[in-house]
Amino acid sequence: MNLDQVRLVDNAISTRHSVRAFLNTPVSQETIKDILTVASRAPSGTNTQPWKVYVVTGQKRAEMIERVCAAQIELFNNPALASEYKETFSYYPETWISPYIDRRRENGWGLYGLLNIQKGEKEKMAAQQLRNYQLFDAPVALYFTVNKAMGIGSKMDISMMIQNVMTAAKARGLDTCPQAAWNHFHPIVMDVLQAPEDEELVCAVALGFADPDHIVNTFITPRVPVEDFAVFLDE
Repeated sequence: MNLDQVRLVDNAISTRHSVRAFLNTPVSQETIKDILTVASRAPSGTNTQPWKVYVVTGQKRAEMIERVCAAQIELFNNPALASEYKETFSYYPETWISPYIDRRRENGWGLYGLLNIQKGEKEKMAAQQLRNYQLFDAPVALYFTVNKAMGIGSKMDISMMIQNVMTAAKARGLDTCPQAAWNHFHPIVMDVLQAPEDEELVCAVALGFADPDHIVNTFITPRVPVEDFAVFLDE
């Protein structure tokens, strides 16, 4: 691999970020197939390739958004319904510790500050949260599942495949937003997908072309330096 190739790969990785406003420009099925073909080269334990991907567009996308948004609005108006909408696995910890809670808060308030949402403005927060279930207007939704029979390692495998999807999309001038938020509504999602009962929802990814004029897309999260997370041992 020469220096130009290295720079192309590095650029696709380093310029990828979670886009929260998309144009309604369609993405061809051929392009999506190309992305998924490249992404499927992700490693997996003993080559099990445990991932399954549902590509949702058009009327099926509209149905998904309508049903899940209705559930989210109902939940906002009646928080007691939260017990009906639980993740199949815990994405976040039950008890937060530093520095992770600090980074989470920095991320949340950084985004809300950009959108002029102040602490305590619950209606505005709810409206922004609802944008998740509108796919931020992206024309394509990708829903990733694994078979329930598989172990925790399969979630690591599919995570690497999802990263490949986002990198391959960026290399083609497309943008993405990975969304664990959909997991709360997995019964609705899996019903719309007509997925078999032995599958489990892992993540959704919004896919499309970023709206270059929307202020939300100027929000780029920071990364800590290598020295903060890497330990080099040579003796």
